[in-house]
Amino acid sequence: MRIGIEAQRLFRANKHGMDFVALELIHALQDIDTENDYFIFVRPDIDEQCLRLRGRFTLVKLTALNYIHWEQVVLPLAIRQYRLDVLHCTANTAPFLTGTPLVLTLHDVLFMNRNAEMNTATIYQRLGNVYRTFLVPWLIRRGQPVITVSHFASSQIKEELRLPDARISVLYNGVSPKFLVPSEEEQHLQARLRYKLPARYFLFLGSADPRKNMINVLRAYLAYRNRDTTISLVVSGKNPAFLRQHFTPDECGQIQAHCHFIGYIHDEDLPSLYAMADVFLFPSISEGFGLPIIEAMASGTPVITGNRTAMPEVAGSAALLVDPHRPQAITDAMHQLTTNALLRQNLIRRGQAWATRFSWPETAQQLLTVYRQFDPAQTQPARHAQTTPFL
Repeated sequence: MRIGIEAQRLFRANKHGMDFVALELIHALQDIDTENDYFIFVRPDIDEQCLRLRGRFTLVKLTALNYIHWEQVVLPLAIRQYRLDVLHCTANTAPFLTGTPLVLTLHDVLFMNRNAEMNTATIYQRLGNVYRTFLVPWLIRRGQPVITVSHFASSQIKEELRLPDARISVLYNGVSPKFLVPSEEEQHLQARLRYKLPARYFLFLGSADPRKNMINVLRAYLAYRNRDTTISLVVSGKNPAFLRQHFTPDECGQIQAHCHFIGYIHDEDLPSLYAMADVFLFPSISEGFGLPIIEAMASGTPVITGNRTAMPEVAGSAALLVDPHRPQAITDAMHQLTTNALLRQNLIRRGQAWATRFSWPETAQQLLTVYRQFDPAQTQPARHAQTTPFL
């Protein structure tokens, strides 16, 4: 087969979750598939060192004016040249017209949620949501097979887009081996110096997106400091200006003094930041999967996460689940994990064992099953997509 994989933003410097999912799947496919020809379509950018192709994998760089021009004009023109049997679009959107069979990965349909708290913080993100809200239902009406990353996301997609079971596959994300192998002390030291980390800290990988719940995490941490002042809070990203709308001047002063906003965390440093943290905080309001949950578990760090959407499914019984709308619940969980050594060690042990269930090679093997529905050598394509069972 001739398989195309859309990975437009794979080479950007500041990657996000969907970029890492595409990268890990490409790596895993290279390890398990020596029979098919792959064409990886990317947009040139600064981090071209992240991907080393070998064997029957070909990199295709396509320049464009912007994201939509690349996806809707440049990519469709390019894929005709490569005579693909199937094109896999990996990040919630795809070209309107390709002339080629399409597989679409929908990580979630949160962009279709009209709840005010789900509105993203920037104009760019809002425009992206409008684009996806218009495009995705049209793609679904064309009958394209859909891959998603959790049974929760699958149920939401089927409800929102009226998608029958036979057209959707649930393929869990995996955990990269780099999180399963203990980091060297030298790596820890370099990361501590690079990000100016405090001796002890809670780690929160947040953003300005309200569903990441930064406001309630900060409220929970300020309340925690009434019990214990020895542990700081480390937050990825920049100190957002909107905090002044939610906190008093005194609270803003405490946040400034005790919360470390360290900017973008480079992928090679993430295992160390997880491993050195006392607790990982991930009490999101909504997630389609929640990859950091299993990354932190694999790194040997206890996890606090939300008790809704996909988070209970991904965390299993290996994390403390809290109501993300209640800062006091987050505070109490933080206190539990810093004072109850038995609970802490139990969650660390369970988390490390649980994380090993999420395998990129296994996910890639299931993905191949989806691709084979489009193999021209098959006289009877598979009718039902591969679905990962509940863990």
